[in-house]
Amino acid sequence: MAGDAPRGDGAPPAPPTSITDTTGVAAGAHAAAHGGHGGHAAVKTGFWGLTIGAIGVVFGDIGTSPLYALREAIAHAQSGVGGDLAIVGVVSLAFWALMIVVTFKYVIFLMRADNKGEGGTLALMALATHAIGRRSAWIFILGVCGAALFYGDGIITPAISVLSAIEGVKDAPGVGTSLDPFIVPIAAAILVGLFLVQSRGTAGLAKFYGPITAVWFLSLGVIGLIHIFDDPSILRALSPHYGVMLLLDDGFLGFIILGSVFLAVTGAEALYADMGHFGKAPIRAGWLCFVLPCLTLNYLGQGAMILSHPGAADNPFWAMVPELAYWPMLGLATVATVIASQAVITGAFSVTQQAVQLGLLPRIDIRFTSETQAGQIFVPAVNTFLMVGVLTLLVVFQSSHNLTAAYGVAVTGVMLINTLMSFPVITKKWGWSIWTTLACLIPFGFIDTVFLTSNLLKIPDGAWLPLVLGAILILIMWTWTRGSQILTAKAKKDSLPLTDLIEMLRARPPHRAPGTAIFLTSDPDVAPVALMHNLKHNKVLHEKNVILTVRTTDRPRVPDSERVLMEPINEDFKKITLSYGFMESPVVPRALGLCRKQGLKFDIMSTSFFLGRRSVIPSASQGMPLWQDKLYIFLMRNAANPTDFFHIPPGRVVELGTQVSV
Repeated sequence: MAGDAPRGDGAPPAPPTSITDTTGVAAGAHAAAHGGHGGHAAVKTGFWGLTIGAIGVVFGDIGTSPLYALREAIAHAQSGVGGDLAIVGVVSLAFWALMIVVTFKYVIFLMRADNKGEGGTLALMALATHAIGRRSAWIFILGVCGAALFYGDGIITPAISVLSAIEGVKDAPGVGTSLDPFIVPIAAAILVGLFLVQSRGTAGLAKFYGPITAVWFLSLGVIGLIHIFDDPSILRALSPHYGVMLLLDDGFLGFIILGSVFLAVTGAEALYADMGHFGKAPIRAGWLCFVLPCLTLNYLGQGAMILSHPGAADNPFWAMVPELAYWPMLGLATVATVIASQAVITGAFSVTQQAVQLGLLPRIDIRFTSETQAGQIFVPAVNTFLMVGVLTLLVVFQSSHNLTAAYGVAVTGVMLINTLMSFPVITKKWGWSIWTTLACLIPFGFIDTVFLTSNLLKIPDGAWLPLVLGAILILIMWTWTRGSQILTAKAKKDSLPLTDLIEMLRARPPHRAPGTAIFLTSDPDVAPVALMHNLKHNKVLHEKNVILTVRTTDRPRVPDSERVLMEPINEDFKKITLSYGFMESPVVPRALGLCRKQGLKFDIMSTSFFLGRRSVIPSASQGMPLWQDKLYIFLMRNAANPTDFFHIPPGRVVELGTQVSV
């Protein structure tokens, strides 16, 4: 669901009235856009430069999975069938999870579904809505669920990634257990530092992400390749036969094992989500030619290490690292996990920006940290929320082993949502037959469902956390959307059509004030509340009056050539519609500057902006339940000032209020 950007008349955005401004918001394992990494893909960057950049941003999460994924899965497998099959079977399952979920589903299949070059659940939702040609409740519900689940993953990823790297000191040479009490405090200190630097922007550091992460993957591959020779029979794991045999022999335990195996593919959604930043070809090349081989070698090496040294199963990744390279590898792992965490944090900023733009959340303070890169944003409220959540997880769970119980549900949920929402895109936009579409989607949907249900078994051990968090966010988004619809319906019912008002003014002209007045509204066909109050109380009408509407489209970005639509009504009134993509923030003065090319001349510093501010009171007899009314009012009162949101000069704003029940 989408519609106008947050309204200037004090109310939230109205629901969309046409497909041209309909979309939804959600996110994947990382985000629809990593705003902290420089915005849209720089066209001046060469192919290999984009590929290295993609390695640093896109694959950070999936690149830290070797630290804990195989350890958890093999621990479960050895409690069942045991023997070599437990090890070879788990490595086989991890490899084929990478092949089926990441390579086949995302890299080959789903990356074809792009929205003007952008990918991710957000883009897929817009495409699905556009393909159907109308608003769809089930697409809206799926989008809201995807957005909510993303934040659950966004809290867990930094905690488990950094903690799993710092835990490497347990096996560090010459240390023993002396540093064990400091593992959680060190991880907490690193993460607090990471959150504190967000307000300054990360563009200066982002250029190092790609090379550092590339070195990390190269190290994974080299270490794994060396240890494959510990027991070359591990190469049997490249056959799916052993994975299937493990599942069949272990029965229900095999189902549980899948929940841990899935840890190997967390972060797969980022390949699709970051498509707009780096392009399909660089991401595909980075995955197929570099990341996938390095991960495969590392998992094979861990399996061979355990086959030859069974005691290494307790922590196979760190058991592979030679003593001479241990401390450098520990430092590299820590930096790699910080980079992976950075991608999730900045992804959360971008998703929040899009949710606000599309009317799923109230206005939130969004700050730009770069004058040259539009994607460089910082959202203080989200940053604080994530930091508190991450530190809480560290204190409660204490180890990456415990955190794996909570990890996976959010990611699998988003993956299943992607599969479901791709159906209308494939049938309507691609023109595939129903049977061909089902032949492709049923296997993917089945695998997603199996992984999701296996992860749901972790609920008693901590998987309830992202689900509870997601449920709270779904409630907030639903309340905000529903409340917006109710207020919009009431506004239309009580409003006077703009054409009728103009006729009344022609019959009884009011006093005219010099200058230009701009009235922000979500519905340009009715008289804005601020205009009515100005006529009622001040009894004046400016020489020039602009009815301004800001709309969010189903495209990621709108070029300046299509930004402004001007429609003259008469000599006194003009309608202006400013269109923004769902990945942009509205800067009204800059957009109005484009109006000069269309003949509207005015001085922004001698123009008055009129905003209608609505005071909402709860009503037990209509609309939502009373408790939901109060939640909506709380959200509205804590929303960011529309003046700041639209970047309007504060000294040029006049606010006129009214009271309405919800």
